[in-house]
Amino acid sequence: MGKHGAGAHIVWDWNGTLFHDNEAIIGATNAAFAELGIEPLTLERYRELYCVPVPKFYERLIGRLPTDEEWEAMDAIFHRYYAEHRIACGLTDGVPTLLADWRSEGHSQSILSMYVHEELVPLVRGFGIEPHFIRVDGRRGPSGGSKAEHMVRHLRRLVGVEPERTVVIGDAADDAVAARHVGARAVLYTGGSHSRASLETVPGVPVVDTLEEAVLEAERLAA
Repeated sequence: MGKHGAGAHIVWDWNGTLFHDNEAIIGATNAAFAELGIEPLTLERYRELYCVPVPKFYERLIGRLPTDEEWEAMDAIFHRYYAEHRIACGLTDGVPTLLADWRSEGHSQSILSMYVHEELVPLVRGFGIEPHFIRVDGRRGPSGGSKAEHMVRHLRRLVGVEPERTVVIGDAADDAVAARHVGARAVLYTGGSHSRASLETVPGVPVVDTLEEAVLEAERLAA
């Protein structure tokens, strides 16, 4: 992967941020819902209700947390459906240029995702963007948790990257929570899993409609 930059650092989220996979996500979610007889959601309704950890999202819809057996079944269905349909998805508009420009300015960047690590890395590599990152980390272990502890481990592995000069760019409130947990800043992007209205409930965090705006905000926050 690329050399460490001398300036600010961006930790990018993957699903719904760099990778525009909304249609695959909502299709996989509704396939999992069918396991419990839950009515399918539109993308708009999904973005209004979605939250992390994911079992809490299901609790909002059915009035209780799924049992361990229900969660395992729904999670398996979700990932099987998602793997089949992600192949039709691509990078968010402008991503290759944004990554190249940030790197050329002497800054560094990495990816931290809750997507399975063994599937994330070849996906990033397949888009030809891996050299822009000093590290790519997906989830190792069971799904359903929060990103905060993963962020702690991720930053510890980034030699020379200072939390106070780090900005997390993601599409979910959980990205801002993870950033705050390690003393970093965050910018939230409206093109993924959360609606603008839900993202704007996160105090003190800029909300933007494009990744170009997100990078400009990151540069300002890390200065």
